Order: sequence, then C-alpha cells, then structure tokens
Amino acid sequence: MLGDQTAVVEVFIPESALGGGAGSRWLLLTGVAVALLAATMLVVDRVAVRAVDATRDLVKAALAVGDGELGVRVEPSGPRELAEAGLAFNRMAERFVAARTEERELVADLSHRLRTPLTVLRLDAEALESDDTSVGSFSQAELDHLRGIRRIRQAIVTLEGEIDVLIKTTRKAVATEAGPAICDVSEVVRDRMVFWAALAGDQNRPHRVTGAQLRIPAPVPRAELAAALDAVIGNVFRYTPQGTAFEVAVSRRDGYVAIRIDDAGPGIADPDRALRRGTSDQGSTGLGLDIAKRVALQASGSVSIDRARLGGASVVMLLADPEATPRQVSRFGLVGRMAREQKSSGRRWPRQRPTDT
Repeated sequence: MLGDQTAVVEVFIPESALGGGAGSRWLLLTGVAVALLAATMLVVDRVAVRAVDATRDLVKAALAVGDGELGVRVEPSGPRELAEAGLAFNRMAERFVAARTEERELVADLSHRLRTPLTVLRLDAEALESDDTSVGSFSQAELDHLRGIRRIRQAIVTLEGEIDVLIKTTRKAVATEAGPAICDVSEVVRDRMVFWAALAGDQNRPHRVTGAQLRIPAPVPRAELAAALDAVIGNVFRYTPQGTAFEVAVSRRDGYVAIRIDDAGPGIADPDRALRRGTSDQGSTGLGLDIAKRVALQASGSVSIDRARLGGASVVMLLADPEATPRQVSRFGLVGRMAREQKSSGRRWPRQRPTDT
C-alpha cells in the first residue's frame, strides 16, 4: 500500500513449465505403492504358509495317533495359537501313552496275581487220586468221580495257558511302549518269597533266601522279573515231591547280578533241551524256563542249568548290572567259571556232594 494506491505483483509461469515433471512423480508414487503392496502380499503369504504348514503337521500327527502310531509328535511352530495347540497335542499324546501303559501293566499284574493262586490250585489237583479209568473196574459213580477230576485238571491246564499268553502279550506291549526299566532284584525276591514260603510251609519244604538284604538293581521291569522268578520256583513245586528243599540266592559280581534257584529234587537230565523254547523233560511246554530266558536276554544276560549243591537242579539267571564299572571280566569270576564249566568235557553234572537239607 502506497498511500491510497495498491501495488500488485504478478508472476507469469508458462503452462509447459507448470506441468513439467508431474509424470515422473506419478510414476514414482505408483512404484512405491506397488512395492508396498508386493511386500505386504509377501509377508502375508509367508505367515499364511507357516500357519498352513503347522496346521497340516498337526492334522497328520492327529491322524497318525488315531491309527495307533503313539510315538508321533509335532514340532510346535506357526502362530502363537497353533504353537500352543502343538504343545497341547504333545502333552495329550504323552498322557495317552502313559495311561495305556499303566492299563496294560495293571492287566499283566492282575494276570500274574491270578496265576499265583492258580499254581496252588493246580498242585492241589495233582495231589488228588489218579484219573486213569483204563485199568481196573469202576462203578458208574466212580467213573463220574474220576472223570470230574480229569476235567478239573484239564480246565486248570487250559486256564494256565490262557493266563500265560495274556501275561506275555501285555508285558511285551508294555516293554515296547515304556522302554527299559530298572527294578530292585532283592525287593522282588523278598516279595515273591512271601507267597512261596507260605506254600512251602504247607508242603513241608525247607527253604532259604540268601543275599537279598541290600538293594541290587537290574535293567528289567519289576513285573517281568517277578514273572520269571515265579516261573522257575513254580517248576520246583511242580516237578519235585513235597518236602523237597529249595534255596533262592542273589549275588552281584563281575558286572552281573546272579539269581540262583537250587532244589534238592532229581535234577534235569538234559539242560540244553530244557532251555530250548517249547520243550521240557517233564512233559510240559517249557514255558517257565522260556520266560526266565527271555527276561535274562532282555537284561543282556543268560540262563544256565547245573547241578545244585542240594543235589537237584540249579537254575542261574544272569542279568547285566547297570551300576557296574565297565572293565575286563576276571577269568576267575562268576562268568569265567561258568564259561569254563560249559567248555569242560566229560559229564555235564558234577558229582553230588552230601549236604544237610
């Protein structure tokens, strides 16, 4: 403003100069927008792929577990929610396996507990009179009585076979699912001898347990070792007369745990044949020694038969000692002595030494 006059400044810009460079700027903005859209799509795609892969792995694992593959697990991945779902699935599968293993262990334990009184029943049945009806003349009542005794004995034998199959099946499944286990040999021996000592008292059998005072570990499940011990001791009661003494001893030496069951019976004429699966010198299936052999092999050990100092059979189960320090076995130790006896020529059974029973 200059007094009462107004000054106006005009600037002239040519139209060509006004629109110059607008196209390149629009191209730049379009490029930035496309780049941002591509980056967004890439990020979304990667997140979606992770989520889809995690979901697919979870579905595959669930289907595998449903088909019986209980060892299948998932690696938690993907978004937080799917990772938590994977962890929950793994915990569920572990609990399912544990529950199934406990169920089978319970079935095996109940079967084993049923087999123990069944042994007593079978021994009582064998103590009954002979059921042979081919010799002599009998009245109809006597024939019915003898046939009833025969049916009882046959039913007991059949039931024992069914229980043995059930025990072997369930324990095999438990061992497959649960893996290796550790038990206290001394505790198992003491526990099983509570029952057998009572039965020995009924049959006037002198008996003794040695070496079962301290804890002695062995790499086998407790139920498996108890079944093997019952099978071997049950053979003593089955194949030796009432009043026959027996002894159970536990020792630990040269990297092995030895369980020895001796008796004062007639012994075993052919030990090698008795150790073969499904054979026995006493006319049975040989299942007792087969159970003991299977348990010993499971523990990286062995089973041997020799002449006992009591005069009868001596069954020795060797189990690897899980706490032993690896070292070269002494040739004068237990294993070396047994190896020398097996290689020795001549009689399999050493001369019987008189002992007090």
